[in-house]
Amino acid sequence: MLNLTRRNALLTAACAGAAFGLPKPVSFIEAALAQKGPETGKGFRPFKLGKVQGFTLNDGVWEKSHDPGFIKNASVEETKAALAAAGIANEVVPIPFNVTLVKFGNETVLFDAGTGGQFQPTAGAMIANMAAAGIKPEQITRVIVSHFHPDHVFGLMSKAPDNTPVFPNAVVYVPSNEYKFWMDESIFTKLPEKQHGLPKRLQAMFPLLKDKLKQYEWDTEVIPGIRSIAAPGHTPGHTAFHVASGNEQLMVLSDTTNMPALFAKHPDWHGAVDADPVLAEATRRKLFDRVVSDKALVTGYHFPFPAVGKIVTDGAGYTFVPAA
Repeated sequence: MLNLTRRNALLTAACAGAAFGLPKPVSFIEAALAQKGPETGKGFRPFKLGKVQGFTLNDGVWEKSHDPGFIKNASVEETKAALAAAGIANEVVPIPFNVTLVKFGNETVLFDAGTGGQFQPTAGAMIANMAAAGIKPEQITRVIVSHFHPDHVFGLMSKAPDNTPVFPNAVVYVPSNEYKFWMDESIFTKLPEKQHGLPKRLQAMFPLLKDKLKQYEWDTEVIPGIRSIAAPGHTPGHTAFHVASGNEQLMVLSDTTNMPALFAKHPDWHGAVDADPVLAEATRRKLFDRVVSDKALVTGYHFPFPAVGKIVTDGAGYTFVPAA
């Protein structure tokens, strides 16, 4: 049962810029690339899933300073050691943003919308990388949102007060329980004024989408070929997605884990950004066990570029193995 108190979720929103993730069992990724991410215009990677053409689109990186509150039950020294063990430079926590796009039939679908250059000065490269992949924003037919943290939804619209939809022809799908939580006017009575920025932006932005905005429920078909998977703990409505093509399957893990080098390798570590860390851990283990058993391809928003590969068991934890 979802055990997300309003207070916990709101406190998490305050640090929803404070802890996401980068990883790697990285013999595959140079430490410098893991640190800085790919050069803008080169940050796209195609992959195939049956008849589905997929792309990873890099949106930049957040070079987060180390913070003893980042992982509630691991020290800064343990965090640095885990990054180093994965081959990642550990002067900071280099948190990547990677958006999954799939094309099949007449659909061109984004899972989340990126930062829109409105979250970190070193992020906002997705549109340039999309162009390098030969895809224009006008070609996007659907944007399926996993949750409402700023690095996932601010890319839907240009910065206020302009507020122009970035994907003018797309229908935007949002989790109904996430939408109800953040769009409730009473949210402002639960937060100190300094934390009102995110819900204010969300409540100003989503109504502007008008009939382009649709809500979906957990464990249903969002559009043909894509099902929503309940993934609670990170936020009230956090969602993963299952994409099928013939006998092949892809799990878009969203923020089920942020940094695989930290939270997959150590699934019992509790990130400050998770509204309910205990529930987030249970979700993480459940979905990881599922994709290991199914041998499914996975993508993750905060996985190291190119952010597509497999999850495998690794002692008491798990490891992300990037696709070749």
